[in-house]
This record gives sequence, structure tokens and C-alpha cells, in this order.
Amino acid sequence: MAVAEPLSRLSPESSAGNELALQWRRLTRSATFVAVLTSPALFVWLHQYNGWSTLWSLVATVGIVIAFRGFVDLLFRRLIPWPSLFGADSQQLREEDIMSRRRAWYWRKKARLATIIGMVITLVWLIRGGSWIGTGGDILSGLGSAFSNPAVLTQVVFVTFLFIANFAILMGPMLLMGISQIRGFEPGDAQWGVRLDHVRGQAEAKEEVRRVVTLWQSGEAFERAGGKRERGLLFLGAPGTGKTMLAKAIATGFNSPFVSIPGSGFAQTFIGVDAIIVRYLAFKAKRLARKWGGQCIVFIDEIDAVGMRRQALGGGNPAGGMAPPSVHDHLFYGPSGALTASGDLILESRAWRERLFAERAPERRGPSGLQARLGSLLEFTFPGMGGGGGLALNQLLVVMDGIDNPPFTKRVMTSRFNTFLDATYIVPRRLGKVSLRLPPPGPRGDQIYFIGATNVPLDRLDPALVRPGRMGRHVWFRTPTKQDRLDVFDLYITKVAHEEDLDTPRRRDEIARITNGYSPAMIEQVCSMALTHAHHDDRDRFGWDDLVEAMTTIESGTAIGIEYIASETRAVAIHEAGHAAAGHVFMKGAESTRLSIRMRGGSLGHHQALEKEERFSRFRSEETARLVWTLGAMAAERVFYGENSNGVGGDVQSATAQAAFMVGASAMGPERVAVTPLGGENEEQARERIMKRFQEIGVGIMNRTSGGGPFTENPIAGVLQDRDKRDLAAQIIGQAYVSAYNLVLHNKDAVSRIADELVERREMFGDELVQVLDRAQLEMPPVDLSKEDSWPKM
Repeated sequence: MAVAEPLSRLSPESSAGNELALQWRRLTRSATFVAVLTSPALFVWLHQYNGWSTLWSLVATVGIVIAFRGFVDLLFRRLIPWPSLFGADSQQLREEDIMSRRRAWYWRKKARLATIIGMVITLVWLIRGGSWIGTGGDILSGLGSAFSNPAVLTQVVFVTFLFIANFAILMGPMLLMGISQIRGFEPGDAQWGVRLDHVRGQAEAKEEVRRVVTLWQSGEAFERAGGKRERGLLFLGAPGTGKTMLAKAIATGFNSPFVSIPGSGFAQTFIGVDAIIVRYLAFKAKRLARKWGGQCIVFIDEIDAVGMRRQALGGGNPAGGMAPPSVHDHLFYGPSGALTASGDLILESRAWRERLFAERAPERRGPSGLQARLGSLLEFTFPGMGGGGGLALNQLLVVMDGIDNPPFTKRVMTSRFNTFLDATYIVPRRLGKVSLRLPPPGPRGDQIYFIGATNVPLDRLDPALVRPGRMGRHVWFRTPTKQDRLDVFDLYITKVAHEEDLDTPRRRDEIARITNGYSPAMIEQVCSMALTHAHHDDRDRFGWDDLVEAMTTIESGTAIGIEYIASETRAVAIHEAGHAAAGHVFMKGAESTRLSIRMRGGSLGHHQALEKEERFSRFRSEETARLVWTLGAMAAERVFYGENSNGVGGDVQSATAQAAFMVGASAMGPERVAVTPLGGENEEQARERIMKRFQEIGVGIMNRTSGGGPFTENPIAGVLQDRDKRDLAAQIIGQAYVSAYNLVLHNKDAVSRIADELVERREMFGDELVQVLDRAQLEMPPVDLSKEDSWPKM
């Protein structure tokens, strides 16, 4: 096994550098010897010939000798290169090299200053004449008289005040608006009433945060073992999933100062103001950390307002990649995310929840009203000066990196003091093992931890912000699943008076099933509103009916007190029963949660279902089952009335988009069906004939409108504009409709009973609805495509 030799042994340049450094030492010592040897003659000349006192002659001699020594160093440095000590092992040579470079820097500045003063004196001396030394004395005397004149001092103070006042008038209000958004809370100042146990439905996120915060509070043993504490946390997730609430829980339980600022606080009109706000944020956090034991948390809500990927790094694609396509990108209507424009079909899935919570994201807010008006006025007065907050991210990165740096003032003072001692050539660097220089300052030890929250994808944030060492620990907040909602309900429902029936496991599970798409804030509101309904009826606790009424009010608005005529009530019930029956039979992975014919939010009725398990992908058969569910209402109207109403318009539009999406985005085609050839046909000819009939039915159903909705965007528009792909989509729709039609036809009596129950109850939820569907004993019909009765008449 080969062992690498030390770099100094392998590098000829290192040996040459060592030799040059030794020669430098001899040369500088020789220069010092010459300066000291000639100093008595200088002292005698000053004391005897110029008549100076002994003390001043001694001081002047020492000063001139030191200056001469510095001049010689500058001259030597100009003529001889600096030695390179790269790879050198001698600590003494390194210390001497540092000292020599400090001396050269010090005396170079003094030489430049002396040159400028000498040029000024020479210029004045050439103009007015006299002695050169006398001219210098006159200039010095004049400056002293000017600065001792009260009128001159008054003018200096006045001009300085005007400069500060003008800056305050121009930039002060905008800077104040930004700084006012930085809120600092010391332990005992504020109580959010939120503990880590109050954050429900995010078990993995809480456990991850708990590990990090434990290291923040007492990670000394971890650091002694060689570990490094995380500098920052980044909370990622849709709005309403508990990111801000968890940050408050950390601030409450951490018992340390807490500084918060929204991302919009960095948005400023002029370039540089946003950087000043970041510097002030860091200053405030450090000051609070020093006051309270060395720890402080900085929380930046909506950090994407300042931390988005810089354009130079974006590569033309700010998202950093294409997200997987979802039909909900094209079929998402109303605040509940219905699949149809009429709002009567809702299916909870993972993709649906992600889109629903993204839609609830608050609109990006710019500067406040006063700040915006001031910015507009300044932009009108000084056009072209707007900055837009481009420096905040750069400054934030610098601040996060500089938390462990030594204090600036202490670092500068130490450097200047040591440089002065080195430049005097009198005070040695060491006496034995004792250093005669101030030690390098270390960091204060203040720990500033950063927490950022955002609802944008991680790849849209700047890579420099989310790398390890900054906000390198990423905590993901998922949209609440059924189990998460059950956990959240267990917290909030115990805080309000309710009937004992709601405490049973069956009821709790049912509540979690029917509250699809709910955020923790919505669940809390439902519990409070249910109690409001109970108190309105002079009851001190709420029950199941109050909870259901509160949920439907929050989701769809207050029920509109419109009584349909009997025939329309029956027609709406048949429509919704067709959806429920098709979903119950074909969608094995979903469960019906709500069926209603009460008008809410513009919808005459609606059917809602929930996927039983978290799914990230679906097969063609599952997508086709959703199509059958969508077209079940149209099939029911055709079976019961021989025609369909205009109420199927939303269903048809949704089915068209779903089928086009299957073909265009997922490479899914129609099902290959078994066929019975007629006389003279082979199997392929028979299959072509059957698929042609499916296509004719599908074309008759497809939404053919254009110029709006999802039909103006790919992949749906691309399918509908391509003849071959449009034929495939039509065949898929035809197959789905034939399946739905035969289902309703075969179970006509059962669908009628479901509609009767719905007319009587108006709304059904959870277990009640599932029991009605189970009692109907719906059956999957055998479909013989060779029989004409199996084909619906279009």
C-alpha cells in the first residue's frame, strides 16, 4: 500500500520557497543592523546641530529608523519576489511571512499618504515660494485654524444633518415599512398556546423536527462526537397543512427568542433596501441571542418570495423539471375541486388534495398600501430606480454563512493592533513560547437557527439556499389523509361540547371519511360551527346532524331554500343515483361519502367519494371505472326517461377531457373486447365493427365545444385535434357509456330505490349512504355485445 509523501517533499517549489524565506530573514536582519548602526549619528545630528531636546531627538531617531526600515522592506519587496510557502511545514517561517506582509501593507499605506502630502506641499510651495518645510507648517496651521472656527464646524454639522435628513425623507418610510414587519418575541413576551402535541396529522414531520430541535437545545455532546448541528429547517407543503403552526410550537417549547418576518417583507422598491432589511434581521436575531443565552430562531414565512431560483441558474425552466401530469390540472372546478363544471362529482385522491390545497394558497401580496403608494411616487419622481428586491437573497445567504464568523469590530481591532506592533520592528512576536500578539478572535458562539416555510416545489427555490449548511434539512408536510384528519378531529372535537355518540370509533372513522380535503383550520371551524347550530336550537352540545350541516355549509355554502317541483326532484335524484350506483359497482378502490339533491353553490346535487388508500398511479381499468362513474348519470336518465337533460353537460365535458387525457398523456387506449364474428367475418373484422359502434356512441357523447376550458391546452387539445387519437378517445367513452348503460338497465329497480331514499332524505353521508348502496344489492351485469339490446340507442 503506497503512502503519499508530504507535499513539501514532493514539490520543488516548496523547497525553493523555504530557501527564499530564509534568505529574506537574513536580508531583513541585515537591514535592521544597518539602521541601528547609523542611528547614533542621526541622534547626534538632531540634538547637536538642530538643537532638539534629548527626549525629542530620541523619539525622532526611533521614528526615522523604523520608517527607514519600512522603506527598505518596500524596496526589497519591489525588487525581490515574495517567497511561496505553499506546502511548507515550518510554523516559524509562516509566522514570519505573515509579519512581513503586515509590515509591508502598513508601510505601503504610510508611503502613499506621505507621497500625497508631499505633492500637496510641493504644489503650494511652487506657487507661493518660501521654504518647503515652512510651507508644510503653514498648511498645517491653516487647517487647524479652519477646524477650530465655530462657523466652519457649524457648516459641517449642518451639511451632515441635511444629508441624513434627505436620506431619511427619501428612504426612511420604505425602510421603516420593511423593518416594521420584523417581529421579535422574547421568552415570556408572547404565548401562542401551541405545543408540539397540538400539531396533528403530521407525525413524520413532527418527529423530524423533534430530532433537530433536540440537537439545537442540547447538542454539545453531539458536536463533541464530531457532528454538526443543522443551521436551518425548510418546511415544504401545501397551504393549511400546519407549517406555521409547527413553527409556533417550536418557538413555544424552545423557550428562546423568536424573530419572524414574512417573505413579502423583503420586497422593496429600491435596490439595496432589501439587503439592509436582511442585515437588520440578522442584527436583531444576534442581539436577542446574546441576551438570552446564545440561541434565537428566525422564522421566514413564504420564503419563496425571497428565495426563488435566480434566473441565471434557472436554465430557462424555473421549475427545474416537468411535474407528472394529472387530470386535475384540467378538471378542477369550484372551491371543492369538482370533476365537472356543474360541481356534482368529487373524488378524493392524493392528486386532488394536492391541487385543492394549492388552490387555497393566499395570493402573493406585494408591499403594503402606504409602501406601494410611496414606491409609485418615487418611481414617478425618479424613474428607472426601482430594484424589486433582487439583493435580499444574496444578503440572506451571506448572513446565514456569517453567523459563525468572529465579531467584525473585534476582528478589525485585533488585526490593526497586531499590524502596528509588527510595523514598529521593536516588539518581538514571541518571547519563548509566550505570544506578544493578541490571539485571533473566535466566533461568539451565538446560535441563530433559521426556519423557512413555503408551498412551492423544492426545485423552484435557489439551490444555494436549500443546500446543506443553510436550509439543508427539508421537512415535508403532506395534505391531510383520512388518518390525518382523524388525528386532527381527536384534538379539536374534545375542546367543544358534543354528544357521546361522536366519541365512538365508528363515528370518528365516518367523520374522517366524509371530510375529504379538509385542512386542520377547517376541521376546527366545523367543530365550532356545529356547536353554533346546537346553541341556536337551545342545546348545549352538538351531535352528528349538526356536524354534517356545518360541513356542508363550509364546503358548498348555506343550503339554498329552493323546492324543486316533484318531477325535477325525481329527475335530479335519478341523476345522482346513477353516479352513486356506477361508482359503487365499478370503483372498487373508492367509497361513497356523500349524496345530495340539495342545491348548494349552484349545483342541484352532488355525489362525493373517497379513495380508500393513498394511490400515486392508476391502471387503465381504474381510469375507465372513473369514466363509467362520470357517465352513470347520463345512462340513468336515458334508461328512465329515454333521453337526457342538459344537466349532463358537465359530465360530458369531464368525460371528454378524461378520455383525451388517457390517450394523450398516459398512452391508454380502449379495452380489447371479446367479439363473436357474424357470417363471413373473421375476428378482426368483427372487432373493427364493434369498435366502430363504440366510436359512434362516443362521438355522439363527446363535448365538441372549443375556445375555452380544458380544450385549449395540451394534452387534451392535441388529442381532440388529431383524428386518430380522437377516434381512440371516442371509443373509450363509448365503452364506458355502454358499461354504465347496461349497469343501470340491469339494476333499474335498485337505482330507483336509491333515488327514492334520496328524495326522502335529501342528503346522505358516510355509513348511512354506504348502507343504502349495499342494501340495493347492485350487480355487475353480463354484457353480450352480439345482442342488440346491449347497445344503447343514441
